[in-house]
Amino acid sequence: MRHLLEVDDLTPTELTEIINLGRNPTITHKEVLRGKGVACYFEKPSARTRNSTEMAVVQLGGHPVYITEAEVGIDTRESAEDVTRTLACYHTAVCARVFDHSVLQRMATVDIVPVVNLLSDEAHPLQAVADVFTILDSFPPLQNDRLLLADRVITYVGDANNVARSLAIAVGLLGGEFRIAAPSDYQFNEVDLDRLASSNITVSQSDRVEDVVPGSDVIYSDTWTSMGQEAERVERLRAFEGFQVDEKLLAAAGPTAIFMHCLPAHRGEEVTDGVLDGSQSRIWVQAAHRLTSARSVLAWLHGER
Repeated sequence: MRHLLEVDDLTPTELTEIINLGRNPTITHKEVLRGKGVACYFEKPSARTRNSTEMAVVQLGGHPVYITEAEVGIDTRESAEDVTRTLACYHTAVCARVFDHSVLQRMATVDIVPVVNLLSDEAHPLQAVADVFTILDSFPPLQNDRLLLADRVITYVGDANNVARSLAIAVGLLGGEFRIAAPSDYQFNEVDLDRLASSNITVSQSDRVEDVVPGSDVIYSDTWTSMGQEAERVERLRAFEGFQVDEKLLAAAGPTAIFMHCLPAHRGEEVTDGVLDGSQSRIWVQAAHRLTSARSVLAWLHGER
């Protein structure tokens, strides 16, 4: 049984298979989920994740069922393991958006149906897959290049959070270079770096934006204060002064660079309106590729190659 809790659950070859599957227009005709249900469990609200996951299931011929935490009560009414066993009685996969990554790990240990991480405090793999699709739209790989992101430089400006971690893994597995600019207290820690190194992925980190932005193909940003971190907002705004992606910073990357953001954006904080709405922005293409990502992963987990 295969699960997708983080991008490095996949080999570089498998991640490439998923990307190539999504770039094949015939995927929407492969109804691998016909007559099957997919449980979509959400502990926190979402716009892009819920809509893209449900529509991916529909396009693959299946029936998505939206389930909230109040309905199943993980570890209050039933354990995560028993909830998974229950859902597996009706569904061919469990997709879950949770606060605590360990809940997903416990679900996966049941090993009856695939478990897909829709977001946790540690990882956001479907976002990273969508990001790869977006990058390839602007920078197609060479025909003879087996590594889809070879020689591409992706620079993340902001907190080394779950989004950054999954993106770094995806970029590294596909041959790209990953850089991050963040205050020292918000960079990848040694555990993160060791995990990346175990997949032969190296990351360049700096607390000086000007050191990492020049020469980048992609400038990527995320909110400085994510859901659940509201109590840290004032401290984080202070720490990230000088890390806003504005027109001047994007220009330092070069005229062919693109801007990406996983959304929702806090306009005027981590990024300016001029960048978000400018000609180099790919945020809405990126949002649309959340559907491509979910569809490709679900099809791959159900046997499409």
